[in-house]
Amino acid sequence: MTDSKMQKVPRIIDARTAADLLPFETLIERLRRAYADGCHVPERHHHRVSMESESEATLLLMPAWSKQGAERYLGVKLVNVFPDNTQIALPGLFSTYILSDGRTGAPLAFIDGNVITSRRTVAASALAADYLARKDADTLLVIGSGRVASLLPYAYAAVRKFGKVLIWDIHEKGAKMLAQKLVADGFNAEAVDALEPAVRRADVITAATLSSQPLVLGAWVKPGTHVDLIGAFTPRMRESDGALLQKALIFIDTEEAMIEGGDIVAAVNEGFIDRDAIKGTLQQLCAGTVKGRHSDIPISCFKAVGTALADLAAASLVYEAITAH
Repeated sequence: MTDSKMQKVPRIIDARTAADLLPFETLIERLRRAYADGCHVPERHHHRVSMESESEATLLLMPAWSKQGAERYLGVKLVNVFPDNTQIALPGLFSTYILSDGRTGAPLAFIDGNVITSRRTVAASALAADYLARKDADTLLVIGSGRVASLLPYAYAAVRKFGKVLIWDIHEKGAKMLAQKLVADGFNAEAVDALEPAVRRADVITAATLSSQPLVLGAWVKPGTHVDLIGAFTPRMRESDGALLQKALIFIDTEEAMIEGGDIVAAVNEGFIDRDAIKGTLQQLCAGTVKGRHSDIPISCFKAVGTALADLAAASLVYEAITAH
C-alpha cells in the first residue's frame, strides 16, 4: 500500500494544546469567515438524561460538515451537561470533538471538546459584539465565573478596549478569584457583590450561567447597552426577563435559538415579543446582509445557543495549526 493511501493515525489533542492553538484574534476571524460562508449543520440530537435529583442531565450530539472545497471536514461534538455538578465542585459540562476528513470519513483528530466549546462560544459572542456593541463601550460586566465566563474578558478584548471589567457571580468567591486573575493579566477588574448597580453601570453585559431565573432585568439596562446571553440553551433556562427583550434589538446565532433559547422562548410565551422581533442572525451580520448597531441609543441583545458550525471551524483551525508544525 502506498503512503498516499495509508490512513493517518488520528491526532489526540489535549486541552492545553487546543487552547494554545486557538488565540482569540485568530479564532474570531475564522468564525467570521465560517459564519459568512456557511456549512452543513443538521439538527442537533438533544436527549434528556433523568437523574435522582430534580435537575435533568442532557446529552447533545452536534454534527457538521464542510461544503465543497479544497479542504473538507466532517465533525461531531459529544456533550454531557450535568447542572448539579457545581454542587460537587465539578464543571457542569464535558465534551469531546471528533474531526474527520470530509472527503473520506477517515478520523483526523480527537480534540478536547470542552476547550472547543468554551473558546468558540466566547469568540462567537465577541464576534457578535463587534457588530452590536458601541465602539466607545468602556465597562464590561461578566455574569458568571465558570469555564466559559472566565474566558469572556479575553475574547472581548480582541474587539473592544474596556477601561473596566466587573465580575458578578452567585458564588462570591468565584467572582473574586476571576477578578484577581484578570488583574494579574493586566485588566482593570473587580468583583461586585450587587448585580443591579453593576447592570446599570455596564456598557456591555455578558452572561454565561446555568440560571433558570432572570438575572438581567430590562428595567436596569441603560440605553445603548449591548447584552450578550450565552446561557439558557434549553427552554427551561433563563438569564433575562421579557421586558429586556421587548426593548432590545435582538440578534441570534442561529434559528435554533428561537426553539431552544430559554430567554426567547419565555419572552414569546409571555407575550413580550414575537418572531418579528428578531432582527437577524450572526451569519447575516457576518455576510453583511443585515446591519448591526446603527446608533448609540438602542439596546442590543445577542442570544446564542451554540452551533456545530462554530465547533467545526474551531476544530479544523486546531488541526491545521498542529499539522503545520
